[in-house]
Amino acid sequence: MTGSATPAVDVAVVGGGPIGLAIAWRCATRGLRVAVHDPAPGSGASAVAAGMLSPVAEAYFGERRLTELLVASAARWPGFAAELTEASGAEIGYRTEGTLMVGLTGDDLAEARRLWAYQQGLGLPVTPLRPSELRDREPALAPRVRGGALAPTDHQVDPRLLVPALRTAAQRAGAAFVPRPVRRLSDVDARVTVVAAGCGAAALTGLPVRPVKGQILRLRAPGGVAPGFRHVIRGYVDGEHVYLVPRADGEVVLGATVEERSDTTVTAGAVQRLLRAGVDLLPELTEYDLVEAVAGLRPGTPDNAPILGPLPGRPDVLAATGHHRHGIVLTPITAETIADLVTTGVPDPLLAPFGADRFPDAPPARPGDVAMPGAARFTDAPSFRPGDVARPDASDLSGRACTVASSARTGDVTPAGAGDPSGPERTTEEDLWS
Repeated sequence: MTGSATPAVDVAVVGGGPIGLAIAWRCATRGLRVAVHDPAPGSGASAVAAGMLSPVAEAYFGERRLTELLVASAARWPGFAAELTEASGAEIGYRTEGTLMVGLTGDDLAEARRLWAYQQGLGLPVTPLRPSELRDREPALAPRVRGGALAPTDHQVDPRLLVPALRTAAQRAGAAFVPRPVRRLSDVDARVTVVAAGCGAAALTGLPVRPVKGQILRLRAPGGVAPGFRHVIRGYVDGEHVYLVPRADGEVVLGATVEERSDTTVTAGAVQRLLRAGVDLLPELTEYDLVEAVAGLRPGTPDNAPILGPLPGRPDVLAATGHHRHGIVLTPITAETIADLVTTGVPDPLLAPFGADRFPDAPPARPGDVAMPGAARFTDAPSFRPGDVARPDASDLSGRACTVASSARTGDVTPAGAGDPSGPERTTEEDLWS
């Protein structure tokens, strides 16, 4: 707050990605005065997000509490999608065909089966399928695929449709938009400030949010027809792990690398690995157009889980950040629990494992703290060297980006901060890339 006797708004949301926009919408529908601070809402992570809603396929060893949150949020998606479509008057590409998880080789299948057994042990719906059963569902799958499983409750949404729909719904509910970056929390005049700024939250709050780079491709079926498969496909391919997400308009999203880096350069090696793995699973992709290659930065935390709730010593500042690879699927539950917290002052028990106080070494945010370009501290992040690349693994098949950079062509002008490890100047980047 600026210290004024009567705050300009009840809620200031710093960050205009899906998380921030959904929080603004939910708060505005509760009758609160809301302002969203972002110089370009929807211009960051939503441009690369794959949009997988995968509480089952994303259930990994050692992340049981996070899995419970994913399952709870995914269960809210059908109602959330229907309500948003009605409120905005726009389609968001919500699809419910389910997800096929497949292994190309015997070793790939053995690795996948260990994870499926763990997921089944949690009571999650995972149905093993023989190769013939897989191809009954998706004839375009390569004959070499050794086996797989169906996760029928893992759905998808198109973030490039989701973001404008959320903005429209928030505006119709009365939320205002402030097209300026927030450099310090004290510049925000509100009763409650919600920091949904992705990697930018580190500089604003001191929380241990670090950038995790991911490279992703977009293909398009020839002739403008729909892709030759309907399910989201998540594959183990000679040790590489990829996903393929079909869209009704012919687009296929193919991703993604996981790299402990903070640049947004698209590399030939990453493009080659993703294309090779994708074609090994779906040979028809060789005839598709390659229309986009981008890189973004996921907001990661030391335990891969989001940070939700008040900052230590600052009940008027709420964090909604660090969603890493789960931002899209966690959008409904994040928005609703944060809006409830703003309204009632009482946190939902679901938030207990994800509070900022679980990181005792993170310094508390002070009213005068400044978010300077590149000033983020990642004291709890794993160390990495320039040039290191983390091979995509089973725990990182998707993620959330804070910035987007298309592969540069000769003569292109690089925006200030792009590809710079210190990060771009904006501090209100979006909070997810999934």
